[in-house]
Amino acid sequence: MSGFYTLKILTQPVAGWQALAAAPGDPLRRGLTLTLILALIPALSWFYGATQVGWQIGLEEERQRLTVESALYICAMFYLAMVIGVLFISYMIHWMASTYAADSSFGKGVLIVAYTATPFFLGGILGLYPSLWLDLSIGVLVACYCVYLLYLGVPIVMNIEPERGFLFASAVVAVALVSLVAAMGATVILWDMGLEPVYTY
Repeated sequence: MSGFYTLKILTQPVAGWQALAAAPGDPLRRGLTLTLILALIPALSWFYGATQVGWQIGLEEERQRLTVESALYICAMFYLAMVIGVLFISYMIHWMASTYAADSSFGKGVLIVAYTATPFFLGGILGLYPSLWLDLSIGVLVACYCVYLLYLGVPIVMNIEPERGFLFASAVVAVALVSLVAAMGATVILWDMGLEPVYTY
């Protein structure tokens, strides 16, 4: 059934969120299952692209690739970071819910974040053939669609007025941006500790 809701939200967002909000079952289990499965797409795609295809900054430069061992570690950490990111933002949604008088639970938070992040997870397939400009261009479009889904989904799933839902969703976007910056900072720290990428030449 997750596939039905995923397709519905991607193609008919309002109807998809309404169907998801009314669906029976444990929202935590549904959202977490979706996250654990879809987060594999970018992790595995980038592992293949980084080790087998590689990338180049300039047209004259040789393609750079990561060693299998280095890419395996980095992509495993990437997968873990995505799952933890979903859970953290979900917790923050539940924590902030009382401020907006929302009908909340941690499971609802996971459900919102998991389905909002679905375009990001699916877009991870671009990692099969790393290309800086293509990834940036499509990545911006994917990010915009994720934000659009969030603004539609929060008031529906949390059962609040659209105006209050807009403020709630804006707060969630702020939390997501702070989380992204924190993840980038953690990456720099890990690289400084000796866990930087290892290239094949």
